[in-house]
Amino acid sequence: MLFLIEFNNAIRDFIEAGGQVLLVIGILIFSMWLMILERIFYYLKGHRARVKDTLKRWQQREDKSSWNAEQIRQAMISRVSLALGGNLPVIKALVALCPLLGLMGTVTGMIEVFDVMAVTGTGSARSMASGVSKATIPTMAGMVGALSGVFAATWLQRTTRRERMKLEDKILLERH
Repeated sequence: MLFLIEFNNAIRDFIEAGGQVLLVIGILIFSMWLMILERIFYYLKGHRARVKDTLKRWQQREDKSSWNAEQIRQAMISRVSLALGGNLPVIKALVALCPLLGLMGTVTGMIEVFDVMAVTGTGSARSMASGVSKATIPTMAGMVGALSGVFAATWLQRTTRRERMKLEDKILLERH
């Protein structure tokens, strides 16, 4: 129990040091990783069942060589590919948003530094330290979130492309 209290205090102190923008960045990164984990679980569980169902429906078709069959094949592959891609565009947008919010934290922190300078009339490092930390911590958090999201989004995109190619290889047209 003491560990949870200390953990909560550390998180609260970190958010106070980084300002309110850090809280928004934290929520954004948490949401992004929830979506990434959802995609990973879909790849591991739901995708296989969908591919099996699609292959079964294709094998039940009598016509596998006409122009209509080719269009149906493309539609089946596209449906599986769309389900596989899921919220990948949203994940990419959240990745792009992370550094922008970090930059917004930098700006708000620097505004606080200039505010302290205007009030005190001096450039005292001690009085400006709070604003400088509010300027640098959100930037760091935004970059960490963006980098982790870029790696995950790239992996998800590669996996989506590879799975689509595998499905295209399994659903074959018969040539007469």
